Amino acid sequence: MGQMLSRISPQTLRILALLIVLALVVVFFSTQIPNYLNGRLFNRISSSVAIMALIATGQTLVILTRNIDLSVGSIVGFTAFAAGSLVSGMPDLHPALLVLYAMLVGAAFGAFNGVIVAYARVPSIIVTLATLALFRSFLVEYSDAKSITSSNLPQWLVSFPNTALFEIGQFDFRAGFLSALAVVIIVHVALNTLRPARRFYAVGSNPEAAEMAGINTKATVLTAFVLSGALAGLAGLMFLARFGNITVVAGLGFELKSVAASVLGGVNIFGGSGTVIGAFIGAILVDLIDTSLVRWALVSEFFREAVLGALILISVSVDAVLMRRLIRLRIARERAKSEAAGTVAEATR
Repeated sequence: MGQMLSRISPQTLRILALLIVLALVVVFFSTQIPNYLNGRLFNRISSSVAIMALIATGQTLVILTRNIDLSVGSIVGFTAFAAGSLVSGMPDLHPALLVLYAMLVGAAFGAFNGVIVAYARVPSIIVTLATLALFRSFLVEYSDAKSITSSNLPQWLVSFPNTALFEIGQFDFRAGFLSALAVVIIVHVALNTLRPARRFYAVGSNPEAAEMAGINTKATVLTAFVLSGALAGLAGLMFLARFGNITVVAGLGFELKSVAASVLGGVNIFGGSGTVIGAFIGAILVDLIDTSLVRWALVSEFFREAVLGALILISVSVDAVLMRRLIRLRIARERAKSEAAGTVAEATR
């Protein structure tokens, strides 16, 4: 068993473990909630996870560089309101321009975080904790105590997230979910094939070695925050399209869920390892648990945040224990190979 584990990459092992946990959660809640397993559950989860998948993908890029972005919820809220204000006043605006606008607004907020973290060398948890409140205050001032309502939005925007592109039985594969999945796949492919994207891993694994190898670590960290902001902006537009009614509390609490999705998905909180596919599955797990707890009569809704906090604590602890175990197994395996090679060499003399 130990030899089998040592042959499997840590990332693959994390994803397999996550899929098992996901299946166990579904089985557990199916025994607790009547009429739980049906097409409506898939449709509900896929619609809501589209937003969190985008945020968790951006959060993953930041965490890979040994940082964290706690301002993503405020960026989502501000972008949702700003995009809603723009399209309400210009209903004939081309959809591509609206998407670009939302991503640019989010990227601007991300750049603000990134410059302070990368060039002023202020810890990211301090910077983004401050900008979480700062960006939310911007939203309060910008909104001027007004709200965006779905009646002011063009029909194509409101109907987009729930538009079923194709169906398999009771399962609807909707435009919002498939769009988010496409973004996740694109980022995953880029992280695994493009040399500039691999720099996120290099910087997170060993910043000093990355600097000596000629990698501009400051620019890499800045890029991670800009991309995180852009994806949060895109998530803000998705939030606007799905809910329609936007107030100053839009996106509140998304920062905790995005961190939970990333670390549950096997992204090392200390940087240098993880995948956006894992974060995507983590987002599904977080949303599944969150939605199921609402329907589970035995648990108060006030425990939902406590469950997310516990999931973060457990996943980080398990990840640390698992990594130490795998390292010991591989050291023992290499030592056994070395000793065997030495024995063979002595026997042939």
